[in-house]
Amino acid sequence: MLPQPQRLKRPSDFGFTVRQGTRAATPTVVVHVRTLQDPPEFTRVGFVVSKKVGNAVTRNRVKRRLRHLVAALNAPATADVVVRALPAAAAQPERLADDLRDAWARAFRKAAAC
Repeated sequence: MLPQPQRLKRPSDFGFTVRQGTRAATPTVVVHVRTLQDPPEFTRVGFVVSKKVGNAVTRNRVKRRLRHLVAALNAPATADVVVRALPAAAAQPERLADDLRDAWARAFRKAAAC
């Protein structure tokens, strides 16, 4: 579970990150990263799991898996991140983990190159 200060909560933060950030996509997730000029001491992460993923039980399961996986990933304290689950995210937990790691690394590489 991510601590409260490490979560994106305001819709405006989600919107800025999705619109102005760099993006990396895989078949199960899309990761948006927006680097910050005056970074906080930690990376803030938000999750988007739409109704296309499944019913409420499935969506919550996917969110729990994503939160658990993101907590284990290393991220520089210079960014806001939005992780958006695609409908295929509900299928296989192993694939979700691999795809998230891949998209996370590519998104941060792209953000560093900009």
